[in-house]
Amino acid sequence: MRKLIFTLRDAVTAIAFVILAALIVAKLDEGSTERLSGPFRATDGDTLSRDGKRYRLEGIDAPERTQTCGGADAVWRCGEAAQAALRELVSAGGVECTGRSRDRYGRLLVVCRSGGRDLNGEMVRQGMAIAYGRPEVDYRREEQEARAARRGVWSGDFDRPQDWRRMNGSVADGGFDWLRSAVGRLFGFDTGHEWED
Repeated sequence: MRKLIFTLRDAVTAIAFVILAALIVAKLDEGSTERLSGPFRATDGDTLSRDGKRYRLEGIDAPERTQTCGGADAVWRCGEAAQAALRELVSAGGVECTGRSRDRYGRLLVVCRSGGRDLNGEMVRQGMAIAYGRPEVDYRREEQEARAARRGVWSGDFDRPQDWRRMNGSVADGGFDWLRSAVGRLFGFDTGHEWED
């Protein structure tokens, strides 16, 4: 009986060490920061691409490409405008992005800078995106500034991008991005819609 208790204790200890080691490895992997340099292309208002890979701007959510904003008086294509604004920001070159975690589609979440300027924050400041996500990357101050100045989406009525995606179906939300991403990883290429730029 006593031998059984020691064997059971040893087994539990071994399992605990294996679990602890797995958690440490996962945490170390999560903590490794990836650094990327341009040139990048604006896939939409909050996604960049480079070398066949897509990167999601962290802390912001921009209107979807087909999304419109405004009321009965004036409707404008805010999704296309957001993509154009991001394209303009990255066209100057010298863009450096850093990220360490991924979204549900496997895209690296990045904060990008050019000439000392935070491009994620600039998109929110221009009213071409809203603050969104985790508190570590907080653009609420830039959003308040854009809202007070009635810039971009704040110039009239609009649906928050996540609400617009919910109302317009999963394809607008990138519902098949997981499949495109998996196929791309399997065969080593990006299956996104960059040809629509």
